[in-house]
Amino acid sequence: MDKRWITQETFDAVVRENIEDFEMDDEAALTEAIEQFQSQGVDLNNIVKAVPKASDDKTDEKMHEVLQVLEKLRIAALTPSQQADITDDLKRFAEQCSLGFAQRHLAAQKDAYPTILSCCQKSLDNEVAALSSALSALSSLNDGQPDLLDEEGRNLLTKVLRVHGEDPTVTCLGVRTVRHFCLKHEQNRQDLVKAGMLALLSEAIKHHTGHPEVVREACAALRVMTFDDDIRVPFGHAHEHAKMIVLEHSGLKVLLGAAKAHPQNVSVLSEVCATLSKLAVRNEFCQDIVDLGGLTFMISMLAECLDRQALVRQVLSAIKAIAGNDDVKDGVVDAGGIELMVMAMNRHMSNAKVCEQGCAAMCVLALRKPHNCKVIMENGGALVALQAMKAHPAELMVQKQSCMLLRNLVSRTDDYNQPILDMGAEALILQALASHKDLQDEGKAALRDLGCKVELRERWTGQKGEISY
Repeated sequence: MDKRWITQETFDAVVRENIEDFEMDDEAALTEAIEQFQSQGVDLNNIVKAVPKASDDKTDEKMHEVLQVLEKLRIAALTPSQQADITDDLKRFAEQCSLGFAQRHLAAQKDAYPTILSCCQKSLDNEVAALSSALSALSSLNDGQPDLLDEEGRNLLTKVLRVHGEDPTVTCLGVRTVRHFCLKHEQNRQDLVKAGMLALLSEAIKHHTGHPEVVREACAALRVMTFDDDIRVPFGHAHEHAKMIVLEHSGLKVLLGAAKAHPQNVSVLSEVCATLSKLAVRNEFCQDIVDLGGLTFMISMLAECLDRQALVRQVLSAIKAIAGNDDVKDGVVDAGGIELMVMAMNRHMSNAKVCEQGCAAMCVLALRKPHNCKVIMENGGALVALQAMKAHPAELMVQKQSCMLLRNLVSRTDDYNQPILDMGAEALILQALASHKDLQDEGKAALRDLGCKVELRERWTGQKGEISY
């Protein structure tokens, strides 16, 4: 059944009818309305599922709390004499928006953006506490709603980071707001990059290297600038932005410097590794990371933090990214990276993401490198990949990366075919093929190179007509 949508007013009217006409209490009226609309196939994700209440000063008018505080802010914005009294209301508005997307969506529908933006602009020359409250409200409002940003908002954000870049709290909130506006919105990314945002984000990390929260937020914001996640555009500038971060703003050096400043902070290290993965888009960038000590640092992190699941996953992802360079592949193997990858997967076998990234990293290391394949086999890489397939039969990416690793191990030599088959590879691959329609290419390629019987269809013979699957 296709999803249907209703307005907040329609939902509230039904709740009010249940209370007034059917004499239900608030909780029963709300539950009845929710069940009624869900039975009709209505999507209620954008609906505030609460009974509107009378405000403190307007007992005759009932509104949702997020709209009550928004109305107070709107009145205060029109009354300059009340500007000093809105800090608490801004905090309350931010708290309401943090409750869920429905509250944020409702506020945006009632023109919250221009009101909150006005509060931010009027707070620019006030105390840091006032500006922080206003930015927090703006950041909370735009989470998941990047379309709200306009030219006035872009100018505000760049001004905040330029004028108040010395203050870590304001910087952190400004950067977080930038990140929210850029997620899944290519045009916002391009406009902010043109406005000099990449330089401001890099400066935030350099200037506040000792503040982990600023480093985390700035790393995440830089990473979002390299995303290609806006389905509304045919292609974006992800690659160009990554090159700009590295070449024009010394991004690799800045990130590795921040990581080395927080050797025990798992969240900072995870963010840095995740961002480095997005910047390793060219062969020379991969080598630059190694030359700056990045590979040595990653291997050390992996060895020292094997119990930290989230960090292990990000380190494996970063190693996979920089191993796109053939020389770096050898460096990873020579540094004992494969042994650590196998240990990490064995230790976190229950985590699908760790298994996926571990197999993906070894898959890249094995590509066109017979010596690396030998090291992987000797250290149990094939066996741990098959164990991952067995542990996560429903996870497509685990199955896919494992199959690709097995294929790379045997594609240039058949010495490992029988040992891998003796581990039960054929049965696991066939099971995965039966479970995942999108695994056909990888699974059949692995079976073919392992010497197993596999049915390969010729999808197109050069004749006019449709491709058969």
